[in-house]
Amino acid sequence: MKKLSEMKQGETAIVSSVNGDARYVGRITSIGLTPGCKVSIIKNEKNRPLIVFARDTMIALNEKESSNIEVEEARA
Repeated sequence: MKKLSEMKQGETAIVSSVNGDARYVGRITSIGLTPGCKVSIIKNEKNRPLIVFARDTMIALNEKESSNIEVEEARA
């Protein structure tokens, strides 16, 4: 398993878990990033927000937020 923050631009993954305190998990899951959700990495540049596409929505996450989300690479 990898952290979402470790994924590269153009890669696709499936969210396997969201880790953190109840407030963080509640916020992340409320925007649609739940286990089983497919995410595509739009942009992942150093010192910039990570931009992902999930559930027909573009989502920006900072480094700390994206490092608490574990993913598995999606099979083609």
